[in-house]
Amino acid sequence: MSQSSENKCFLCKGKCCTYTTEALGTMRAKSDFEHLLWQVAHEGVEAYKDDSGWYLLYNGKCQFLQPGGLCGIYETRPQICRDYENDWCEYDEPASKHFIYHFRDYNELLAYCRKRFKRWDK
Repeated sequence: MSQSSENKCFLCKGKCCTYTTEALGTMRAKSDFEHLLWQVAHEGVEAYKDDSGWYLLYNGKCQFLQPGGLCGIYETRPQICRDYENDWCEYDEPASKHFIYHFRDYNELLAYCRKRFKRWDK
C-alpha cells in the first residue's frame, strides 16, 4: 500500500488510526459486566458488540498520524499496520454501522446491565 493521495488512508485522514480495539471474549456473567463498567468509566474508553463479539474501543489517535492523514513513520511502521488491508475500511463504511450494542460511557452500559440482569442492583 502506498502513501499517496490516491490511497484511501489519505482520503479519510487515517480514521482507523484514531482509535484501537481489543477483543473481550465471551461476556456472560454479571462479573464480566461489572469489570466492563469499570473500564468504560475511564475517559476515551467505550465498549461495543458486533457479530464477532464484544470489544473495548480506546479513542486516541496514533502519535505518528500526521495532520494530512499520512503516517509519520510509514517506512518503519509496526507489523500490525503493515498487515492492515484497507480494501474495505472506515472510508467505505463506518464500523459503527455494524454495532449491535455501543456503550459510550458508564451510564449507557449500566442501563443495559440493569435490563440484562434483572437482579443487577440486588
